[in-house]
Amino acid sequence: MPLHINTPLLESRALSLAAERPVLLKMDALQPAGSFKIRGVGAACEHHVARGKRRFISSSGGNAGLAVAYAGRKLSVPVTVYVPETTTEQAKALIRLEGAEVVVHGASWQEANELALQAMGEDAAFIHPFDDPLLWQGHATVIDEVVQAGAVFDAVILSVGGGGLLCGVAEGLARNGLGDVPIIAVETHGADSLSAAIDAGELVQLPAITSIATSLGARKVSEHAFRISQNRPVESVVVDDRAAVGASLRFADDHRVVVEPACGAALTVAYSAPIYGPGYERLLVIVCGGATTSIDKLKDLAATLPHHR
Repeated sequence: MPLHINTPLLESRALSLAAERPVLLKMDALQPAGSFKIRGVGAACEHHVARGKRRFISSSGGNAGLAVAYAGRKLSVPVTVYVPETTTEQAKALIRLEGAEVVVHGASWQEANELALQAMGEDAAFIHPFDDPLLWQGHATVIDEVVQAGAVFDAVILSVGGGGLLCGVAEGLARNGLGDVPIIAVETHGADSLSAAIDAGELVQLPAITSIATSLGARKVSEHAFRISQNRPVESVVVDDRAAVGASLRFADDHRVVVEPACGAALTVAYSAPIYGPGYERLLVIVCGGATTSIDKLKDLAATLPHHR
């Protein structure tokens, strides 16, 4: 039995009016661990347990670590999650609530990841937050479910950090005969490693993560995600932090669901589809998650972020 659930697929009246076209929402913020991450993480953890691993080690900005912690509790496997200093107190508390150990190290995910890899032993499985085919196969189920529901869409809007969701959605589209459906890949300024790679024509590493959307905080997108951007229809969009926070707050009003700015980035494009999505008639938005924030935090960010970058 998979560790993720089949999440609701909604047609959003509010977003459809704003976008001037039908907008479907795949509500993965309602997953047990609070984000889409449990799809791939759960699949990977079950795979490793079946092969005799008895400990999980992961590195994360928040959501992936929470998914590993949840999976470990459900599978009765101890978990250690290495997080960077930018990880919120709420995210760390949620990971600990699942019974996992949290180790804080480094200014970004890369530094936390390096320490996590050093802690590996023969009985341990390393659960990468985004760069693993096992994850992509699990994440692809988000598209399987939409197709099984009979939904019709001609573009998918999603947020990109390290690229795990992008890789999974691309796989899900391909295995359902929808490989030509464009993916609108959304990042925030200061965490836009995919956009930078597309502009450069090769993988590049950002000098630092300066966006407040720390869940998108991979300084370099995965090689597989970059290859996907070169080999199938992918449209890169970069929005600013203030817009992402504003979209999260608007979404809370429209749908009574709190999502973090990393998810708000994709919602920004959906709310502004007349600007960002010309030519697409029916939009599918992956509402990827929001366990690591709150309305009060979103309001505080909205009050303090500058109006222009």
